[in-house]
Amino acid sequence: MITEKTLKQTMTNDLPKDMSRHLPDSLNSDLRSKMMRWETLLMVFVVIAFFTNIQLSPYFLDPWSLSDATFNFTEKAIIALPMALLIIARDIDLSVASTIALASVAMGFANTMGAGPIELALIGMGVGTVAGFVNGWIITKFDIPAIVVTIGTMSLYRGIAYIVLGDEVYRSYPEGFAFFGQGYVWGVLSFEFVLFLCLAVAFGILLHKTTFGRRVYAIGNNPTAALFSGINVKRHRLFLFTLVGLFAGVAAVLLTSRIGSTRPSIAMGWELEVITMVVLGGVNIMGGAGSIVGVFIAVFLMGLVTFGMGLMNVPGIVMSIFTGLLLILVIGTPIIWRRVLTARKMKSKSGN
Repeated sequence: MITEKTLKQTMTNDLPKDMSRHLPDSLNSDLRSKMMRWETLLMVFVVIAFFTNIQLSPYFLDPWSLSDATFNFTEKAIIALPMALLIIARDIDLSVASTIALASVAMGFANTMGAGPIELALIGMGVGTVAGFVNGWIITKFDIPAIVVTIGTMSLYRGIAYIVLGDEVYRSYPEGFAFFGQGYVWGVLSFEFVLFLCLAVAFGILLHKTTFGRRVYAIGNNPTAALFSGINVKRHRLFLFTLVGLFAGVAAVLLTSRIGSTRPSIAMGWELEVITMVVLGGVNIMGGAGSIVGVFIAVFLMGLVTFGMGLMNVPGIVMSIFTGLLLILVIGTPIIWRRVLTARKMKSKSGN
């Protein structure tokens, strides 16, 4: 019988000593370790962004203003949660925005056929789930790199949306459907935001407190070692892609409900922002490391920064440029830093 200890030893032995990575047991650590965590640095930036927004607008601290700010990131954040697990497992899905478009068009078409609010929500989540399953099935069945497949389906799903809808727009959704994207659960707390908070807790438990989460880390650290340790790697990868598709469908329901219409260009470019949230949260783009806590904080940081840019009337294209530069910076800096440290170690060894 293979235990977690055996799995950890197998993975460590399979890698060279200088490349082996620690497989985290939990989020618990001493005070000094917590202060040195990436999440702590993110919290500092969140505080800076928060007080900067206060200076930019005297109305920022108004409860309704803060509530409106959450709509800038909630749908993307919901996709970022399963995307974090997928990237930790050494995979990626670039088709999530196109999946949203496809699911939204499917809901719009069903609406013309007389579907009710609940049926529309189920259709949106169902289409997203099928799209994610198709991605995972192709990747695991034919061993094609995830980035290649999802770039293909990114064009495929968006293309289907344009073929079905063309230049038309689906409108006139049922009145009850608006609750998903515009409704409030209690006071200023929107349904979207409460849903995100609940999902963040659920994904945190799934990744950090369950055997499944340990297996995701194991696959991300070394898929071969994980396979020989008895983990069904392909089944786990297929499940993760399907999970991402499901929550892209959930995001499609929320977004379509919030704006009250469907266009084939809906959610254009969201895949970049979702991946930026995940990587900014400390998830290693190469897999094997990361936490839901980090992603949770990064979501709020990006939301505050985006809202602050809106207060300054920064054009959307400038926000896109900022997101792209942030993604490059967050991914590139740790890689360059590790190379510098490695070069210093090699130089010191050669000097001795």
